[in-house]
Amino acid sequence: MKYNQLGESDLKVSEICLGTMTYGHQNTIEEAHQQLDYALEQGINFLDTAEMYPVPPRGETQGKTEAYIGEWLKNQQRDKLIVATKIAGPGRPFTWLRDGNNKIDHKNIQQAVNDSLQRLQTDYIDLYQIHWPDRYVPTFGQTVYNPEFERETIPIAEQLAAFAEVIKAGKIRYLGLSNETPWGVSEFIRIANQLGLPKVVSIQNAYNLLNRNFDSALAEVSRYTDVGLLAYSPLAFGFLTGKYIHNQQLENTRISLFPGFGQRYLKPNVQEAIIAYAEVAKKYNLTSAQLALAFVRSRWFVKSTIIGATSLEQLKENIDSVNVVLEGEIFEDLNAVYTCYPNPAP
Repeated sequence: MKYNQLGESDLKVSEICLGTMTYGHQNTIEEAHQQLDYALEQGINFLDTAEMYPVPPRGETQGKTEAYIGEWLKNQQRDKLIVATKIAGPGRPFTWLRDGNNKIDHKNIQQAVNDSLQRLQTDYIDLYQIHWPDRYVPTFGQTVYNPEFERETIPIAEQLAAFAEVIKAGKIRYLGLSNETPWGVSEFIRIANQLGLPKVVSIQNAYNLLNRNFDSALAEVSRYTDVGLLAYSPLAFGFLTGKYIHNQQLENTRISLFPGFGQRYLKPNVQEAIIAYAEVAKKYNLTSAQLALAFVRSRWFVKSTIIGATSLEQLKENIDSVNVVLEGEIFEDLNAVYTCYPNPAP
């Protein structure tokens, strides 16, 4: 396992991060702790969660994921682990979370941080992320910016000032973004530098063989701001394992349990791309999952690849992908597929 530094922070995160959004819905607390124990044994020091987890988000389960982690975390050597969580933003019908008022403002930040600390049973959070922007932006499979959807928003300077307070209080160490745009990252950095406020150290966006949107403008921003990518959905909701080829539906999978979450993977050319990438994997004696995970890990701007699994067997296979290093001609083959099917599931 390799470890990468996040921006200008002193956080050195494992190249594989354990995602936890299934804990509390698809996974019991016993299964969650089994996964956490195994990940730690394999050298993973980085855990990612969110206040709204598990998915699908519901009032009756909200916060369970953090609570499951907290029951495990209280028995660990805390300074050896890097724990990341997220504050939910506005624009979602989460009436059960702070009465539906989820602006990224001083009051909500204070409450969200305190509630997460209590559930996680820890004194501090290493990386605290804005789950999606306070302002309107296309997210979670939306691709077209529409000014008609713009909403009242908390100024970025005000958001950063509120986060500065909880950082000064020692409740969080560093700030990160998620589901952000090139303009958003640039503004957060510019305003932080201008006003002497906390600089974000990471961005957590979707990135995989079916969605390489980060390769263009965000990659440039990442290079010049030193804000690295924490890549989520590296297996594209499981589609890049090959198990959904020809739209085969498997029971008790995310796509069958939560069909609304996988709409971006039902778009044109997704199946053709998956089949083509599976052929590349076969040519080099790899599984489709190994190829997909190793590709994400190979990108220069990726600091950690977030993996999640509902079974320990899946988790073991995904973590074992660290032993796969892509070199030479395989990138030519991958780029040939990408040329035919560029970003079919953005």
